[in-house]
Amino acid sequence: MMDDDDDDNVVRDDIPMLSSTKEAVLHAYGGANGCVRKKLPFIKQYTFGVMNPHAKVIQQWNQFVVVSCFFAIFLDPIFFYLLSVEKFRLAFISSESKVTGAGDLVDDPRKITLHYLSGFFFIDLFIVLPLPQIIVALILSNSSHVSSGANNAKNLLQSVVLVQYIPRLFRFLHLLAGQFPSDFIFESASANFVVNLLTFVLAGHVVGSCWYLFGLQRVNQCLEDACHKSGFVSCKKLIDCGDGGDFSRFEVDETWKQNENASACFDEDGLFPYGIFAKAVNLTAENSIITRYIYSFFWGFQQISTLACNQTPSYFVWEVVFIMGVIGLGLVLFALVIGNMQNFLQGLGRRKIRESERYNWAATRGVNEEVLMENLPEDLQRDIRRHLFKFLKKIRIFALMDEAVLDAICERLRQKTYIKGGTMLYAGGSVRKMVFIVRGKMESTGEDGNLISLSEGDVCGEELLIWCLEHCSSNAGVDTRKRRKHGYRLVSERTVKCGSNVEAFVLEAAGLEEVTTLFAELLKRNNIQMAVRNESRYWRGWAATTIQVAWRYTKKEKKKQKQLENRDEYRQDELLNILLKNKRN
Repeated sequence: MMDDDDDDNVVRDDIPMLSSTKEAVLHAYGGANGCVRKKLPFIKQYTFGVMNPHAKVIQQWNQFVVVSCFFAIFLDPIFFYLLSVEKFRLAFISSESKVTGAGDLVDDPRKITLHYLSGFFFIDLFIVLPLPQIIVALILSNSSHVSSGANNAKNLLQSVVLVQYIPRLFRFLHLLAGQFPSDFIFESASANFVVNLLTFVLAGHVVGSCWYLFGLQRVNQCLEDACHKSGFVSCKKLIDCGDGGDFSRFEVDETWKQNENASACFDEDGLFPYGIFAKAVNLTAENSIITRYIYSFFWGFQQISTLACNQTPSYFVWEVVFIMGVIGLGLVLFALVIGNMQNFLQGLGRRKIRESERYNWAATRGVNEEVLMENLPEDLQRDIRRHLFKFLKKIRIFALMDEAVLDAICERLRQKTYIKGGTMLYAGGSVRKMVFIVRGKMESTGEDGNLISLSEGDVCGEELLIWCLEHCSSNAGVDTRKRRKHGYRLVSERTVKCGSNVEAFVLEAAGLEEVTTLFAELLKRNNIQMAVRNESRYWRGWAATTIQVAWRYTKKEKKKQKQLENRDEYRQDELLNILLKNKRN
């Protein structure tokens, strides 16, 4: 296998003879050429090759697209969307294969193209068409001479933007759903919160903008009704100014300005049924664009959050339809947030599983030691276990035990790995194992809030050994399986969590019960049980708590006794004073 230098030599041998100047230039840029040659396969793979939908680069690209769409949809609904050309090279899972199995990945370029053409291609094509720009440039610019040009422009642009906006939102929310292989999930809590908040902000922006636009239309309708009742012939030209050329003729005419019906259109308490657009009436006359936008955005965000429960529409049909759409959009957003939270929790679970697998592989190097030792002779297995578990001798509890007991314990020890944040024991749960920490840190919290740090060489769940010895002596004739069946169990009084990734050896309760049953007499020695109590941090804490309680009780009793003595002395003094007074009398 050739190294990089040999590879460079081979490439240079294939280059024709050049002049000395060109050779010097080529030599100067040799490092850059080598870097380009190394990057070419990567660029070619993601430019011309077929991509796996599960690849991380696809999810990162989708995250970039979603964030871009957030700002694009928020700031400019006429935004040019780039055609998703990667869909022509994105492999897919055949729907027919999902019926019989996990699904086959189709990577044939022709099938991928046909699959996309029969799917969302035409929707994506319709999304990227610059329809508003075409209408403004070709249609509205040629219709400026029409008297109702402004009204037509408003209605036409409104229809085009709305028709094109709905599929854009559909494709955008499709990426946030996280239900497809190429979709992504924000696995951090802060990012997930920001995405959900931005989704509500975007919805509030859209609803508020539509509310302000529809409010303008209702004001315009009120003015048209007032114009029809007034009999003023040219008022329609003033309401809808066309290209604006006729506006100067109405500046000196006060007839329309003094019309009572026209003035009442700008009063939210007037006779015209504005309904939910009553607050937009005075807002249309506000000069500040910031005020108009902020209030419209507030109104939209409020209605999305409350499902428009504080709004009562008028009998105008499109107003009722608009409120129904706001309520439906709010329900959809709440369902989307709940779905995103479920995907977020599932994503956290998957991340923990991957982290546990990686740490387990790093600890064991991918080798199952138990399988390797099964085919070895028993004496060799015993020697290997003694070598692997020689740390047991460093613990005083096991240093006092005989070799036969240690061999029996070593046969039942199993290597385990735990990731940071995992819970080993919890208060009120069963203690089902002893854990010997080889590497890492744990935190043990008692019911009284006492915190104890456990590190390399410490033991967790050591009270299980005493419990097994006590129950073994009191139920000597009872089978181990019967004891478990009748509910004999040790309840934990503390919670043990992993402060870091932990590598440990575990002795299950069943294996410990077998050892205590087989070697009961050896384990009942006083030196062993005293070592268990002395070395156990649990028993130390229990002993310290017992001493403190006894000391406080003794102190309290002494205080009571002293108070009684003082009370008796006081009574004696009182009696003495009474007797002295009686004698004097």
